[in-house]
Amino acid sequence: MKVNLRAGSRVALALLAFCSVALARDLDQDEALRLRQQGVILPLEQLLQQALDRYPGAKLLEAELEEKHDVYIYEVELLTAEGVVRELDLEATTGRLLKDKEDD
Repeated sequence: MKVNLRAGSRVALALLAFCSVALARDLDQDEALRLRQQGVILPLEQLLQQALDRYPGAKLLEAELEEKHDVYIYEVELLTAEGVVRELDLEATTGRLLKDKEDD
């Protein structure tokens, strides 16, 4: 039996890409509240202030809590005073800045 390795490799690569995307999930407000009450994550207000301190005069556009690879991450979008949209990822358990980039 002849096996097409190139096609098999493409299928495996597509499955791997799909699975890695599926590992990130948004948490709803009930889950976030439970994690906060259990002391697992820091308060959103604390990390929002940290994000806003990086960009004085910025306005909050969006904030959400995600779980990626068993790590809780606040994803925050800000509109800076200069009109630039920034996306910041903050580790929800420690407040450590993971990413700060201009949003597309």
